[in-house]
Amino acid sequence: MVSFEGFRPEGSEPIYLQIVGFVKRGIVSGEIPDGDELPSRRMLSALLGVNPNTVQKACRMLEDEGILVSHAGAKSYVACTPAKREALRGELVVSGAAAAALKLKEMGVTLEEAIKLISKAWEED
Repeated sequence: MVSFEGFRPEGSEPIYLQIVGFVKRGIVSGEIPDGDELPSRRMLSALLGVNPNTVQKACRMLEDEGILVSHAGAKSYVACTPAKREALRGELVVSGAAAAALKLKEMGVTLEEAIKLISKAWEED
């Protein structure tokens, strides 16, 4: 079963998008394997302390993207092919890099400084 133990809402991004991002990152990292079951929407809502409609909206988005399969009255589970996982990885990498670049630009960091900072952080991790 997908564990949401590490989920911590942060920032101004809507919670439903944070849930979607959490699931996608879990799939890409391998922490959430294909076929893994999600807690019921009601249980997940209680676990995260959010409105059930918020969880419902996140699940609907994941279903629309073909990442989650749900049937009325049945459990929801992850359905992610290796090709879909690679596409998700590309999506997350590009959006993460764009967000980091924007923040650095806003702080007046040059491209050369950004590359040095990222290289240093990469080596320290």
